[in-house]
Amino acid sequence: MLSDRQQLILNAIVDNYIHSAEPVGSRTISKRDDIGFSSATIRNEMSDLEELGYLEQPHTSAGRVPSTKGYRFYVDNLIQPHLLDEGELGKLKQLFAERILHAEQVVEYTAQILSQLTNYTAVVLGPEIFEHRLKHIQIVPLNDKEAVAIVVTHTGRVENKLIELPEGIGASEIERLVNLLNSKLSDVPLWQLRQRLYQEISGEMRRHAEQYEEMLKLLDLSLIQPEEDRVYLRGATKIMNQPEFRDVDKVKDILELLERNDQLLHLFGVPADGLTVRIGQENQLDAIKQCSIITTSYSLGGKPVGMVGILGPTRMEYGRVITVLNYLAEGLSRMLTSQFEK
Repeated sequence: MLSDRQQLILNAIVDNYIHSAEPVGSRTISKRDDIGFSSATIRNEMSDLEELGYLEQPHTSAGRVPSTKGYRFYVDNLIQPHLLDEGELGKLKQLFAERILHAEQVVEYTAQILSQLTNYTAVVLGPEIFEHRLKHIQIVPLNDKEAVAIVVTHTGRVENKLIELPEGIGASEIERLVNLLNSKLSDVPLWQLRQRLYQEISGEMRRHAEQYEEMLKLLDLSLIQPEEDRVYLRGATKIMNQPEFRDVDKVKDILELLERNDQLLHLFGVPADGLTVRIGQENQLDAIKQCSIITTSYSLGGKPVGMVGILGPTRMEYGRVITVLNYLAEGLSRMLTSQFEK
């Protein structure tokens, strides 16, 4: 456990780096009103914090910056609640004061306001992503080259998709494929279908199907989700406003990732109760190892049904983002429950 002095210094370094985007030196910290230690004392503590893995030194002569471990300690132990100002509260109250007829309209507005208030990239996952489960799928050949894939959900929603048939696959193979799919994936949430396809079904297909690759491609095409997947993204390019991401090469992979709904679903996940914060190296994808993702769920009638989240640099204003996210999630839950619960 860090000493009180080390915690105070780490908190000051994180706070200073969040607002300056520049490595922090001991002299800078010694000038703060809330720090009563000499530069020499602070320098020694910073050296110890670096040795313990809470700080990093980007260049030999530079000051320190927080590491993933340092940010994690800050978020878990040192963060202070952020008080929203009148302008921020006004925008949030206005959202929840309006009578909105469609849940997706509420969610879309939420994403827009979240990005505006935080100046980061906002992602909101709508309830329908998690509510719809596969009842069954049909693939109906139209001719030798085309077929219609029909996906039916347990709620009665029907999605039709025209797909191209891989060469050499006949009606009997298609029927066998569909039977396998329905036996293995019935009652699976739509957003998980493709992941489950590759995790659970591909192995069985490899053992029994001569045209394994072609048949897997056919299934993949059939299960691609429609555009109206209720993934609402706002402020995708705001990451480029941050000093550490002005290099186009650094931000290219992030922007490409944000264009893919399936990746966003993987990143922001299934709604679970409570707030989650994933910082820097805690993220699995290389593209976002210099980013943090903060999410929280919103509910309908007490049941988590969707997610609101922020993607930004590791040097983000955690306290402010968490406050805004919690306020939005609570307001969204109240609004959806009062207007749409039956």
